[in-house]
Amino acid sequence: MSQATLEDAFIAMIAAEVSCRPQQVAAAAALFAEGSTVPFVARYRKEATGGLDDEQLEAIAKRRDYFLELAERRDAILESIAEQEKLTPELEAAIRAATTKQELEDLYLPYKPKRRTRAQIAREKGLEPLADQLLEKAAADATALAQAFIDAEKGVEDSAAALAGARDVLAERMAENADHRNHLRATLRNQGGVKVRVLRGKDEDENAQVYKDYFDYEEAARDMPSHRMLAILRGEREGFLLSDLAVDDEAETERLAKSWGVPLETSCGREVAAATADGYKRLLRPSITNEVRNELREKAEAEAIRVFRANLEALLMQSPIGQIPVMGLDPGYRTGCKLALVDGIGRVVETGVIYPVEPKGQVTQATAKVVELARKHKIHAIAIGNGTASRETELFARKAIKEAGLKVIVAIVPETGASVYSASAVARDEFPDMDVALRGAVSIARRLQDPLAELVKIEPRSMGVGQYQHDVDQKALSGELDLAVESTVNRVGVELNTASPSLLRRVSGVTDRLAKAVVQHREANGAFASRRQLLKVKGFGPKTFELAAGFLRLRDGGHPLDRTAVHPERYAVVEQMAQQLGVDTAALVGSKDLVKKIRFESFLSEAEGLGRFTLDDIRDELLRPGRDPRPDFKTPELRDDITSIEDLSPGMDLEGRVSNVTNFGAFVDIGVKRDGLVHLSELSDKWIDDPRTVVQVGQVVRVRVLEVDKARGRIGLSMKTGGGQGGGGRGGQGKGSSGQKAAGKSQGPAKGRGGKQQKQPPKKGPATLQDLAAKFNRKN
Repeated sequence: MSQATLEDAFIAMIAAEVSCRPQQVAAAAALFAEGSTVPFVARYRKEATGGLDDEQLEAIAKRRDYFLELAERRDAILESIAEQEKLTPELEAAIRAATTKQELEDLYLPYKPKRRTRAQIAREKGLEPLADQLLEKAAADATALAQAFIDAEKGVEDSAAALAGARDVLAERMAENADHRNHLRATLRNQGGVKVRVLRGKDEDENAQVYKDYFDYEEAARDMPSHRMLAILRGEREGFLLSDLAVDDEAETERLAKSWGVPLETSCGREVAAATADGYKRLLRPSITNEVRNELREKAEAEAIRVFRANLEALLMQSPIGQIPVMGLDPGYRTGCKLALVDGIGRVVETGVIYPVEPKGQVTQATAKVVELARKHKIHAIAIGNGTASRETELFARKAIKEAGLKVIVAIVPETGASVYSASAVARDEFPDMDVALRGAVSIARRLQDPLAELVKIEPRSMGVGQYQHDVDQKALSGELDLAVESTVNRVGVELNTASPSLLRRVSGVTDRLAKAVVQHREANGAFASRRQLLKVKGFGPKTFELAAGFLRLRDGGHPLDRTAVHPERYAVVEQMAQQLGVDTAALVGSKDLVKKIRFESFLSEAEGLGRFTLDDIRDELLRPGRDPRPDFKTPELRDDITSIEDLSPGMDLEGRVSNVTNFGAFVDIGVKRDGLVHLSELSDKWIDDPRTVVQVGQVVRVRVLEVDKARGRIGLSMKTGGGQGGGGRGGQGKGSSGQKAAGKSQGPAKGRGGKQQKQPPKKGPATLQDLAAKFNRKN
């Protein structure tokens, strides 16, 4: 299917959807048919596509697949109807004009082989002509017409049985009419209301109370947000709720009865009206209701997947601290704190266990160990997982480092998915002889160095940044999250000589097998000296090299452009630029003064595909070779005196890190083991309808405590400059991936408390945290 050609009509439709010219769509589709990837086309084939970006190209790729499938299905349907000798020119034209799979299936429905329905049985009894007569001879007596069709041998005992069979034929005919199906579908979409009630006897069930807001609830289907729809569907699956799509069924039935064009007050007309009512209630309404409910579910799931993808991309794009030696601490009480030390490129140099907190509380021994190892391995940062005992461990580490007079960054990092990685096949392959608990400490250390390189080893669904992630189509979710990971990896670029197979397999054009082959070649033959050496890896052919080479970097490569995003296919033109200036290529890379002297317009060449887009990219890369698009490193300054929910009170100003973003707000880790919720209404002084316009996962933010519900473990926060005087409203704090409840109210402002802002104690910890990180990165 990938080699199939997209039809002109479909190209025009995609162009309208993506807001570009048909020629751009055609060019992109042709590149995809050749096996090119979205990241490659977006970065290195801008001349062909007219500069379409990743988002547009991804949309084109998806719609291309959809229309190719539609065309394949259309041809199969035409063949099927033709074999039945029922294909008319008008029907063929309608089928060829269909632009959606639903429209196609509606047209095919009357001709689709099906199980023996009541109408089919009636046809076998020879009653279809009677159905036609009820429509054509409306003035006649229906019972008299039916007399001619009585046949005991066929099972038609009397006129009543004959008329019942004729009504079955009319009911099915009406229910399979494409226009009627489209009309009811549109009515349910635009005018239907989702009505929800609690199942009898479940309203007092303790487990059902999470859905209490939906015990008697109604909302227009078109207005219902995704998280509310998914909460209702989950309530149904768990056996607490029952929902339906409400519409004026009487008006719809009346409209359908009139559509036959026969007088309904006659004897035949009454039979037609009865057939219509039966067909609507038994066939048409249930069928279209299921379709529209599925549409609403799919729409809600698509939105939830979109939210998950946006959060995942933000998580992967978190700032790296850089190639510095790091000590990773995986905190724990009874089992102790596992530690692992990694060098600047993430290689494990030592591991161990300390007991700095209760119940063992071996603070002196733990302090001596941490200080000894920090000095021995010239550690520049300590990464602490944000799970159990994280704040206690952080306070211990800060004190130990301060008393030893060491300049070491101490930062808490999210450890979501670390346990999943520790027990995974990837971790076993990487550290076959290491204890599972120690692998987690290694992962935590590396996450501080380079979150992207470490997080790609973990199944995206285990990242904990989704919304109702377990309720959505898992295949669609996996596909979208894979796209997110691949997009991010290729945007950042991958260091060829240090990348793991998990990271390499996300590079454009590289498969699992090839990623492992690259690492095996590297281990057997030493570090790659140039990008071109990739062609010596078994299975790494010219096409794969074309797709992957630009995204693989060599910091110490043999060619000066190997550390940049300039594709090897363009090395020659850069060398010509250097010759034009009378310098070697190495001198040109990173020299603003020399780059300013290049006459880029003189290198324009339509024959070689060298246009403004490509030359502008080359200019940018020469000015900032190998630039990392991720933000500068930053970590929140958590207050030493705030370590649990018991320490919180309304009015406090705190700093934290966004841990998850949903459609109803953002959850923020403020270092108290429970994330607080900043409701949508408290995210900004201005009205917003999408939290992601204000915050992203991993972002460091300042918040004010609005309300603390210690009994339920809920924390209400605000990011408004005025301190969040507005109240939270409905929040749907869901029983989703965030671990909150599925339906409920968000915390409103604390009333009658804390009229004045409390005086904040001075912050502890290094005041020059970010400066130290920047210094270490420059130095290394």
